[in-house]
This record gives sequence, C-alpha cells and structure tokens, in this order.
Amino acid sequence: MMPGGLTAVKPATPEIQQLADKVKPQLEAKENKKYPAYRAVEYRTQVVAGVNYFIKTEVGHGEYIHLRIYQQLPCNNGEISLTSYQTGKTASDPLNYFD
Repeated sequence: MMPGGLTAVKPATPEIQQLADKVKPQLEAKENKKYPAYRAVEYRTQVVAGVNYFIKTEVGHGEYIHLRIYQQLPCNNGEISLTSYQTGKTASDPLNYFD
C-alpha cells in the first residue's frame, strides 16, 4: 500500500463493519436521523499519519452513505472518528476520495 494513495475497492469485512458501527452514533447525531439498516458494503483505505477508511454503507431503501473514518496510529491510542461523510449515494456511485 502506497502512503497517501487509495487502495483498490475491496468488499467490506467484519472488521470494517465494526469500524462503521463505532461511528454510527456520530453520524446519527450529525444527521439527526436514525439508521435501522446500516451495512458496510465496500471500502478503500489511505495511509496517512494513521489510516483513513472510505466506506460505502447501505442505509436502506436503496440509499447509501459514504463514510470517511480516521483511525490514529496505535502509538497515539488508535482512536477512531468520523471525519466526514456524503449522503444521497446509490449502489453504483464510485467510492472515491473526499474531504
């Protein structure tokens, strides 16, 4: 994996679902909305001073949200936070870098 570059899109794993689940309360608070359906579908990573995870998440009714999650390095406690997200996505929308 090249530092700074995005990996290829990969199918979501149970570990990726766990990351998405950890930031779900942050997302619901920011959107002032509950997501009863919430399933990570695919993801990409970017190595920086930690790791950015870009995760396509299905939230029901054909709607998807792209999450950007930052995980600090283990030497910095490995904390996880929702950096940003994009709503109104579909299954066919490509998972690309975003701020």
